[in-house]
Amino acid sequence: MFSGNKLTIKKPQGSYFLTITVVGWVDIFTRECYQKVIIETLQFCIKNKGLNVYAYCIMSNHIHLIANSDMGFSLSDIIRDFKKFTSRRIIEMIYAEKESRRDWLLAYFEKAANEHLKTKNYKVWQDGNHAIELYNERFTWRKVLYIHRNPVRAGLVTSVEFWKYSSASNYQEMESVLPEVYRLTPPLFVIKY
Repeated sequence: MFSGNKLTIKKPQGSYFLTITVVGWVDIFTRECYQKVIIETLQFCIKNKGLNVYAYCIMSNHIHLIANSDMGFSLSDIIRDFKKFTSRRIIEMIYAEKESRRDWLLAYFEKAANEHLKTKNYKVWQDGNHAIELYNERFTWRKVLYIHRNPVRAGLVTSVEFWKYSSASNYQEMESVLPEVYRLTPPLFVIKY
């Protein structure tokens, strides 16, 4: 699973716990317009690229996913395309929206690109996706709970289902901004939120 010191996707159809992080841990997802870019892009990837999402959470500066891909699709290719598209779209929105941090964000993302040989103009995402392969039901469910508890641990909400940009609402059978999430069946041992 290790490539150098990075956790990478090794199996194209494997199931993984992924963490996709903004360069410098910049808090870009404090604005709903950028959160919506993530949701819309996930929906596109689900519909058109064979992505299956089982859990997710959008935090201020990173995203957690439990995902895999349909046969004939590569999860690493999907995530690469996801990052490329969302990066471009976020930069477009920084220009278009009334973004109070516009100059600072653009300068930061431009500096990150200049420090990276492969990137032109702006770099929004850190390299890699901290992929941890899910090897059994218990481990997978622990990661689902970890993802859903993230906003509570950060003090953003008091209960997991209150975080709008998380699959916790899907697991509580509530309205969700990403209804396409496949809910996993909890294992026989029950871990409470």
